Amino acid sequence: MATARIAGVSLPSEKPIHIALTAIYGVGRATAGRVLSQAGVDAKLRTKELTDVQVTKIRDQIEKKLRVEGELRREVLGNVKRLREIGSYRGSRHGKNLPVRGQRTRTNSRTVRGNVRKTTGSGRRVLTKT
Repeated sequence: MATARIAGVSLPSEKPIHIALTAIYGVGRATAGRVLSQAGVDAKLRTKELTDVQVTKIRDQIEKKLRVEGELRREVLGNVKRLREIGSYRGSRHGKNLPVRGQRTRTNSRTVRGNVRKTTGSGRRVLTKT
């Protein structure tokens, strides 16, 4: 099989299937392993080595038993929207794009805040050899 499409996502063909399944939003390593064992598929197989029957079994397991991709994204956005509407502290942190779960912001959380530190020199001029 060329490429496997599950839940609207094309899985990478060169990776082992237990890693490739993590390309689907809402499927992590543990969930991927559980889905593969329930479908009866060897986790070490590469995605391109899967048969149509195996892909169908995996697709059935994921689409029937898990909430993934668009449905999960809508649920998460709805939860955040609810927190903002009720005026909770967590909702305000989401609104300000700051860490929500009590992490410190004085030194860390640079990527969350959007200002990645640039490395600078000492400010002194560069000495040249004479």
